[in-house]
Amino acid sequence: MGPKYKVRLANAEDAEAIVQFNAMMAKETEDRDLDMETLRRGVRSVFARGDRGFYVVAVSEDQVIAQLMVTFEWSDWRAAWFWWIQSVYVIPERRREGIYRGLYKFVKRLSVKRGGVCGFRLYVARENDIARSAYLSLGMDNSRYEMYEESKE
Repeated sequence: MGPKYKVRLANAEDAEAIVQFNAMMAKETEDRDLDMETLRRGVRSVFARGDRGFYVVAVSEDQVIAQLMVTFEWSDWRAAWFWWIQSVYVIPERRREGIYRGLYKFVKRLSVKRGGVCGFRLYVARENDIARSAYLSLGMDNSRYEMYEESKE
């Protein structure tokens, strides 16, 4: 097991690590090379505009070792927010240590503190059995909904 880690809200100084992690995640999960300048603009805009979401990071020995992003979906049925968990990445050498669990617990505690959150959602690739198992172990259930999209790329 690696050194301990601390979970905290990310700040703009973490942006480059987040950019790199997002690029590695895209390559690892979709074999996709992202345009780095577009990715940097996207990450920086989260820090510049609070309505887009926020990042949470795990840090060990002053190095970011994991991240996730939270974005918001208003539920008119519940008059409250769903927090969507996105851009989850843990560096390979620190996986299977419960770091995602720490990130998720931090997000849940923050939702109680901020209030107005009715639940958490995320999407995962059907073939990503390791991630699916992790989410189930944390009390999340497979939703009754399927996701559809039309991409303009």
